[in-house]
Amino acid sequence: MALDLDTDPIQQLLHDGVRDKVYPGAVWAIGDSLGITASGTVGVLDPERLSEPMRRDTVFDVASLTKILAVWSTIGCLVEDGKLQLDVPLGEFWSEVNGHPLAQATARHLLTHTAGVPLRANLRNLYGTDPQDIRDGVLREALHRPPGEAVEYTDRPALILGYLAEYLSGQNLDVLAANRVWQPLGMTQTRFGPLPADAAARCAPTELDDSTRIHLRGSAHDFSARLLGGVCGIAGAFSVLDDLATFLRYLIAPARVNEAPGFSADWIKESLQIHTNGLVPPRGLFWHSAPGTTPEPDDIWVHYGFTGTGMWVSPQKDRWAALLTNKLYFTRDREPLTQVRNTFRSLVFA
Repeated sequence: MALDLDTDPIQQLLHDGVRDKVYPGAVWAIGDSLGITASGTVGVLDPERLSEPMRRDTVFDVASLTKILAVWSTIGCLVEDGKLQLDVPLGEFWSEVNGHPLAQATARHLLTHTAGVPLRANLRNLYGTDPQDIRDGVLREALHRPPGEAVEYTDRPALILGYLAEYLSGQNLDVLAANRVWQPLGMTQTRFGPLPADAAARCAPTELDDSTRIHLRGSAHDFSARLLGGVCGIAGAFSVLDDLATFLRYLIAPARVNEAPGFSADWIKESLQIHTNGLVPPRGLFWHSAPGTTPEPDDIWVHYGFTGTGMWVSPQKDRWAALLTNKLYFTRDREPLTQVRNTFRSLVFA
C-alpha cells in the first residue's frame, strides 16, 4: 500500500531544528513492507564546514541503537538456535555468573530492564580499564533489588547480554552481529568503530572530545564503548540510513526479504509486545512503546540513541521510520530533540 502522507511538514519540522540549533543536520526515511516510501535530508554535517551537507549516505554513530542492531538481534538468533531460553536463570548455564548475584536473573529480566542490576554506569571508576576486569566486575556485581521488582532503564543489561551472546556463540559481538544479522540483510555499511578513514570522513561529528578538543568523528561517543575497544552491547555501532531502512523493513515483513538474518518473525512478534506484567513503564523485549502512546491500539515501538538517533516500527500499521541527527554536537540537553522526535512520530504515524 502506497504511503499517503504529506511530507512537507516533516521537512519543515527538521529544518526548524537546524535553525534552532537542535542539531547541525538530519537524515530521515519512512517506509513500509515494500521499502522506503519517503526520505529527506536537512542541514550540514559540521557547522564548521558548511560546504558539506547532510547526505543519505552520511555515517552516524547510532549509540544505543546498537542495543537493537547488535544485541537484541543476536540474542534473537541464539534463542532461535535453541542456545538460550529466556526464563532459565543465568546461573544454570552461564559459568561466568554462577555463584554470583546475577545468577538469579534471566535473559527476559535483562531484556525488559527488570533484572535489578546496579544503575551506576562509570565502568572505569568501578572496575578500572582492563577489559577482562570490567567484564568480571559487571558480571559479579551485587544486584540493587530483586529481579522482576521494577522497570529501571540502564545500560548494564545491554552490556551483560552482549557478554552472554559472546559466551554462547564463541564469537566477539562485532563478528556475531556481522555474520548473523548485518551481512545476511545486506547492511554493508553497518559496523562497530573505530571507523577506517574513508568512512570516518562521511561520519557526522558528535561531542567535543575533552582530550583533543576536536569533535568525535568515526570513534564512538559512548565512553564505555571506547574503553572496551569500540565494541560492546551498550553502544559503538555506526550505520547509514539505507542500512537502517533495510533492518526496519525486515521487522515489518520478514517474509519479503530473500536473505534473512538468524532471527525470524517469531522473535520479532514476541519482542513487540508487553513483557513487564503490569510494571511501569511497560516494556517489550528491548523495545519501548512510543512516548505518549500505548502498545494497543497504536502499536508503535521505538528505540533511541543518545547521539540523536531514533527508529520506530509498527507492524500493525505496516510502517517504520528512522531519524538520524548529530544533536550531541551542540548539547547533551535532551528536551529540544525530544520535542522534535515526538512531533516527527506524530506526523509519520498520523
